[in-house]
Amino acid sequence: MRVVVAGSSGMLGTALVARLRKEGHEVIRLVRRAPHAPDERGWDPPAGRVDAGALDGADAVVNLCGAGIGDRRWSQARKQVLLDSRIEPTEVLAAEVAAAGVPVLVNSSAVGYYGDTGGHTADESSPTGDDFAAQLCVRWEAATEAARAAGTRVVLTRTAPVLARKGGLLGPLRPLFFLALGARLGNGRQHMPWIHLEDQINAVMFLLTSDISGPVNLASPIPTTNAEFTAAFAKALHRPAVLAVPSFALKIVLGELADAVLMTQRVTPKVLLDNDFRFTFTAVDDALAAVENR
Repeated sequence: MRVVVAGSSGMLGTALVARLRKEGHEVIRLVRRAPHAPDERGWDPPAGRVDAGALDGADAVVNLCGAGIGDRRWSQARKQVLLDSRIEPTEVLAAEVAAAGVPVLVNSSAVGYYGDTGGHTADESSPTGDDFAAQLCVRWEAATEAARAAGTRVVLTRTAPVLARKGGLLGPLRPLFFLALGARLGNGRQHMPWIHLEDQINAVMFLLTSDISGPVNLASPIPTTNAEFTAAFAKALHRPAVLAVPSFALKIVLGELADAVLMTQRVTPKVLLDNDFRFTFTAVDDALAAVENR
């Protein structure tokens, strides 16, 4: 396959490009600076520009663009960055996919689409939440409409926080846990979805060649609570984790972002399971041990 990847320099993009090449596929990387390698093509989303011919002959496009949603407090300026880094690039890319007749677009989204699921389990047919992250995902997914209307098979990968050696959910947490400052958040009973990087990449590869379209949850079939996750990560690092950060303290430090950290999200990957996708990691203890013992 010839696969064009936007957002190829991030954690997910780097891993996906490596996997595609390992399996013998041709990869074209869209970059926002001047291209300086044979596999690079330039694009400028704010200007609505993609280098001529960048998508010619492409069998699929994978869009992984988006600033980190949990990197910092959600000020109004930060919210605008999160919107601008997703909506505009996706609209530009979807229009180019439609114009070039690319048959497949795999577009990032997130399990944040569902908001707080409370005591319910969300699958791909569940309604959206009403918080900022959920509405961001709604607009993000809607930005692919030009490609879908042109007949492209559009896959919306609603990805859970990713467990990986570098970056992802564990990147900012690992130094704290090494210093024995790892802590349960709030009461720790809130469910949190997750996925190991290997399963995330395996799922994208699976979706590139399947006939699946529409939303697909990329999350382990077995969610965990924050308290269980904290204990498992501490065990994998051979560190204690006896602290707890009260909810009010999180809200003081993180503002609105604290609500996303403290909400319960029980998410199941129904579409993947119904299509016989096999996860390598379903238990958080095994996934964290694999990450830390590589």
